[in-house]
Amino acid sequence: MDPDTTLIAGLVMAVFSLPAIISAFSDGRTPRVAAIVMVIAGGLVIYALNTKQGGYRMQDIPEVFFQVVAKFTN
Repeated sequence: MDPDTTLIAGLVMAVFSLPAIISAFSDGRTPRVAAIVMVIAGGLVIYALNTKQGGYRMQDIPEVFFQVVAKFTN
């Protein structure tokens, strides 16, 4: 998997696990699965940052997101 796809997959997983963590805490449960997903998402983002030549800037993320989405919709 290329670094762009890995970065976007990690960011999407992290965003989707946040409501699950908040929901678990508000219900008084332990957010086991959501925490595991968050760790995996962090690993994907770190992997992408380390494998991309020059890394990523915050300004690059929207463009990379749309490039990855366009790659999978064609």
